[in-house]
Amino acid sequence: MIAVEPKRRLPMLPVAAMLRAQQTLTAVERFAQEHDEGQLPAQAKYYRNLIPLERPRSGEQYAFEVDLDACTGCKACVTACHSLNGLDETELWRTVGSLHGGTASAPVLQTVTTSCHHCVEPACLLGCPVQAYEKDAVTGIVRHLDDQCFGCQYCMLMCPYDAPKYNARLGIVRKCDMCEGRLLHGEAPACVQACPTQAISIRIASQSAAVERSDARNFVSGAPTPEHTLPTTVYSTTKVQPDNLLPADFYWTSPEHAHPALVVMLTLTQLSAGAFGIALFVERLSGSPAGSPLAQAAFAGALAAIALGASVLHLGRPWLAWRAILGFRTSWLSREAIAFALFALLAFLHGVLASGWLSAYLPMGAAHGVQIGAAVAGTAGVFCSVMVYVATRRAQWSGTPTGLKFFGTALVLGAATVLTVCAFTATRAEPFDRICRALFWLISAVTCIKVGFDAGVVRYYRDPRQSILKRIALVMLGELRTATQLRFGLAISGGVLVPLFLAAMEHQGRTAAPATMVMLVLLTAGELCERYLFFRAAPASRMPGAIR
Repeated sequence: MIAVEPKRRLPMLPVAAMLRAQQTLTAVERFAQEHDEGQLPAQAKYYRNLIPLERPRSGEQYAFEVDLDACTGCKACVTACHSLNGLDETELWRTVGSLHGGTASAPVLQTVTTSCHHCVEPACLLGCPVQAYEKDAVTGIVRHLDDQCFGCQYCMLMCPYDAPKYNARLGIVRKCDMCEGRLLHGEAPACVQACPTQAISIRIASQSAAVERSDARNFVSGAPTPEHTLPTTVYSTTKVQPDNLLPADFYWTSPEHAHPALVVMLTLTQLSAGAFGIALFVERLSGSPAGSPLAQAAFAGALAAIALGASVLHLGRPWLAWRAILGFRTSWLSREAIAFALFALLAFLHGVLASGWLSAYLPMGAAHGVQIGAAVAGTAGVFCSVMVYVATRRAQWSGTPTGLKFFGTALVLGAATVLTVCAFTATRAEPFDRICRALFWLISAVTCIKVGFDAGVVRYYRDPRQSILKRIALVMLGELRTATQLRFGLAISGGVLVPLFLAAMEHQGRTAAPATMVMLVLLTAGELCERYLFFRAAPASRMPGAIR
């Protein structure tokens, strides 16, 4: 037999040897090896102190904790958050503001880093009409569902801390999610890991403790009070804070976003709802229709349709407008959309019935029943519009001023619309009856009340205290002076002078038609200015900011 020499084994390459060795190591051994070789991130040694090692239990959740004494305002947290999350150039989920106070001999400057507070009762979640928010049942993290959002931006008005941010490029709102993916894998969020002084950390917070802090109104100086949403972020300090500690931007005022689509939508929906209601009231009181029923229904219904179309233009992703009804259980915005959609449908149906096309196929009184339904739906829609802004808990949008503005607009423009349609559809010149004269006096009275209320706000311009009303007055008489002058001028001319002139006339009908049209145009323009100021002059609600 021929002897076969055994094969020689070639020496294993160093790389192959290392790979084989790695396959035999446990996870703990690999971590220890990386630690010994210095391959871990530079701040990994701090993880044990900056993030919890266990999951929250029942009644607990993850929360930010900020050591105010350690915060230097370097904004490393802002940069890390921006970089890790791939935010657009002007998009910030974490910001750094400052508080100023003390005396000339002992001044105090305190920087404050802030992001989403992952509240116990998040207002953004409750107000969202499309259910684009959810609060994790275990971690308590408030997540925004980008795919569900259609960009209405209502959550930005609901959040008192300015946490949600609108991304115009994507047409949606986005916000901090506490770097949930990193946190659940044992790695610190970007802001926590980047802070060079360990001023930010993640802790397990008791939700009942957040309620207690809100009852004591104990949050951070210069921030909105916490009882509305129960924020869980804890700001700690060992220093005694002076009583006069205020945000650096406390005395800075500027106009806010105008929301032009909402300006048009609110004004026209209130006009059409008011016209339906007043036409029904006049018909019940006088026993005869207020002018041509078909013309009244067509005019009001057309404006309602235009208003709903304008509201869609406000959305970042308008093709998803149908989702607005999904949050009807918690969101007044969803209820507003449903009420006005029903109103527009009933208004259109009333116009069809008023034309007599279907009278042979429907029972008697069907048109009148539809008219009552439209009036009720329109009134409910205006009420929902009021509650949309009352729900934000902002002082300038409280129930009394907002209800006065919105229902006042419905009365003024509704009465002017009914009178205008009556004048243009009259077959001859007839004397003004008592009901028409009463509508002229109603327009004048409501306009005077609304103008007087706005003038009462403007007088706070010289108030020594920096109250919400003074901030509104400063903006109205500052950068928005022209809009304010137009508001008062149009309201007085269209709501007082022209109605008094018409009330003094002996005949109506086609003789008064041009004057009633002028009145309606002036009043509508004045109400558009009022709604424009409603948004632009309203102070924003936010955490302490920087010097501007």
